[in-house]
Amino acid sequence: MTRATANLRRIGPYAVVTRLDSNTPAPQPPAPERRFIARSPDGDRTVLLSAPLPKADPGRFMAEADTSRYLLGPWVLPAVELAAPGGEAWHARPYVPALPLPTALAVNGGPLPERTVCALVVALAETLAVLHGQDLSHAGVCPAAVLLAADGPRLGCFGAVRAATPDGVPRWGAPGLDAGSLPPEQAAGGQPRPLGDVYALGATLAYAATGHTAPERGELPTGLRSLVARCLARDPAHRPQLSDIIGELAPDSRTAFPAEGGGLGVGWLPARIVAAVAHQSASVLAAEVQLSQ
Repeated sequence: MTRATANLRRIGPYAVVTRLDSNTPAPQPPAPERRFIARSPDGDRTVLLSAPLPKADPGRFMAEADTSRYLLGPWVLPAVELAAPGGEAWHARPYVPALPLPTALAVNGGPLPERTVCALVVALAETLAVLHGQDLSHAGVCPAAVLLAADGPRLGCFGAVRAATPDGVPRWGAPGLDAGSLPPEQAAGGQPRPLGDVYALGATLAYAATGHTAPERGELPTGLRSLVARCLARDPAHRPQLSDIIGELAPDSRTAFPAEGGGLGVGWLPARIVAAVAHQSASVLAAEVQLSQ
């Protein structure tokens, strides 16, 4: 446990084990919330715990967390426990050993392989399609919202755009929002809508493939250039539907990584990232023993 984390000690009833997001000095896309791995007082449960950023509105943050409890889909991380009204704002989700996408790229020493990017984006697109079928917009897709686990990705940070500022208020520079992933219409204060999620997904795809949310066309793998350009169209009407994204990328991704038990299959992640996820899991287990004594 780092000195900075040790100073936090507890959020709500949970003892903090470590921060989820990297504290490295290298520039990385911001996370729209503070995220920790934490342990229950009885030592029986480990959770991913989120709290609002210092300048964020805790009421809007908790409203989005409450809505997230009803999200469906295999790759979402809905809240399962919320702070009591009137107290410190936080919510908890079951712990899954995983790395935020920016941390994973740092561990990998650069962008993800194209096949991994395709598998990742198909999984996220399928998840967003389920959410849109629930008449919900995610409004928080960005590199930091994506966690990479051994069996597949997890999509968190639901409602980050709505939590940052109310509709009608410009969101440029709002705390925790990644400018490169923020759809222009939402940056101007517009209500989050499904095609905004498509823009953010395209930026996240670009980041996974190049390390930048708005790369030069030549930086992208040839097979992804047209798709990224369409996703990042400033006019929402010119962006592809999620079904189009899945149709373009799914055949290659599923051939490369056949599903096993509902996951993306062994080998979908580069070895360095798999090793880092395993190290995180072991470190958390060791810290849990210390906290429970």
